[in-house]
Order: sequence, then C-alpha cells, then structure tokens
Amino acid sequence: MSERTNLLVHSVPPHALTRLAREWLLEDAPSFDPAGVCVGSEEVEARLLCKTPHTVLAGSPFFTAVFTEVGCTVHWMYQEGAHLGPDEVTLTAVVRGPARCLLLGERPALNCLARASGIASRCAQLRAKAEAAGWGGEVAGTRKTTPGFRLVEKYAMLVGGASMHRQDLSGMVMLKDNHIWASGSITEAVRAARSVCGFSSKLEVECRSTEEAREAAAAGADIVMLDNLQPPELQVAAQTLKEEFPTLQIEASGGVTPENLTSYFSPHVDVVSLGCITQGCPVADFSLKVQKPRTNKPTSKVAEQQ
Repeated sequence: MSERTNLLVHSVPPHALTRLAREWLLEDAPSFDPAGVCVGSEEVEARLLCKTPHTVLAGSPFFTAVFTEVGCTVHWMYQEGAHLGPDEVTLTAVVRGPARCLLLGERPALNCLARASGIASRCAQLRAKAEAAGWGGEVAGTRKTTPGFRLVEKYAMLVGGASMHRQDLSGMVMLKDNHIWASGSITEAVRAARSVCGFSSKLEVECRSTEEAREAAAAGADIVMLDNLQPPELQVAAQTLKEEFPTLQIEASGGVTPENLTSYFSPHVDVVSLGCITQGCPVADFSLKVQKPRTNKPTSKVAEQQ
C-alpha cells in the first residue's frame, strides 16, 4: 500500500462526510426504529468481516462517519487501500457502541463500504493490466455514477489506482455529440465554450473520426475523445493526430471492457475510460456481526468442593 493511498483519506472534507452520513441515516430511519426496543442501549461490540477474498479496502472514512454520527467508535485492523485476504473471511474492523445505535448505522455503513471496495478492487485489477503491459497512460472512470453517491465512487477510483476523470460538469468542459449538433459544428461549439471557461479549464471534445478530432484540435481543444473506434482504427487515428498535434491529449472510450482493455493501449493514447468501473461493478461482501456478551457461569457447589 502506497503513501499516496494513506493520504487519500484526507481528501474528503469532514463536512462532506457528515452530510452524507446524515443523509444515509435519515433515508434508512426517517421516523421510528421499532426494532430498537428489542436491543436497547447496552454497549456491544460488532466485528466487520470481509467475505470476498482479494478485496481492496475502500470507503473507511464514510463507514466511520456513519458510526460517529450515531455515537459509535470504529477500530480498523487494516488501512485504506489494503488488500484483504486471501482468507475466505477477514476480520477488518471492530465497531463498539450502544446496541440500537450500532444497528442504526449498520446498513448504511455496509452499503457504502461494499460499493466503494468493489469499485476500488476493479480499478486495481485494471491498473495492474496497464502496468503489466507497460502502458504509461491513465485508466479512468466516467460520470456514469450512482445518483447521490458520486463522491464515494470517485473516491474509490482513486483508492484503486484509477483516475476519477472529471468530477462534475464544472470540473472540465466536455463537448459531446449533442452539444455539437445543437451548436452546428465542432468549431463553433469549442469557440462558445472557450469564451466561458477561459484559461483555467481544459476543454475536451467527443469525436467519432480522425476528421472530427482534427477539427476539434485545430479549434483549440486540449483533449479529444475518440469514441467507439475499434482498436485498429483507434491506433491509426491516435498516431496521426499526435503527429499533427503533439501536445494534444487523446482519450479512448466506448466499448472498452476489462476483457478487451489491453487492445486500446497505445503510446499515442493518454487515457482509456470505462463506464463499467461503476456500472455493473460487483460489490465486495461485508457483514457486521454483533458479539454475544460473555457471561460468567456460576460455579456449582460440586465444582467448589473439588
């Protein structure tokens, strides 16, 4: 685990963690919690178990924030970004607090950790393929994220070693096919967008051919996305564009999967983005098990006599 991964936990502002934790808890318990009557507020201990071997742990700041909000504490056995396993079950953390409060936080916290760790694990696998192939570009996610959960999912990409891409519409200007059609041309769309974003934002244009990419670069685009080009066509287009526009960044996207990812690698391609980093990504299996309190059995008279 790198020093960079350790530092990532400091990238999410405390107020953002608190806001999300409160929203998730409110969603799950907007009024009464009848089951809380059954367990009361006795102090209990619960063990967080990871049951998916080779999982990359991600989302611990969000998990902790949920339990902090309900008055519980979390002691982690592993740091963020750790590879859990290879055992079938790995004790990952211990949560302590009032029983009813611990159970209030259980599901929101597990949902977050399972989703984030699943995404980080996939990103780590994709990043490993890039390193094995000797490709020096960036594997990136997209904005195809779960509504209301983008911060968690983008953070998980970083933990797994992938690029977040832009975080939202203001993070970078990206002109897609609908922007182009509505504007009339690539050149006009780039001109209009540049007049607003100025020098402080990069501008990317989605292109379906070398000709479109050439127009975008000539108009002043910083990045062109070669969208839905087959790998052989992509390789030729990327090389041609780099020869004509040496400082142009080139992103490959559309139809990329974990299985065919390596076919998109090229010394002329800077970024390969995949929607499947978040869409259809398997989650990691975590569970939280409350431990039964230890009771001291009374010593029998027979035992005392012995």
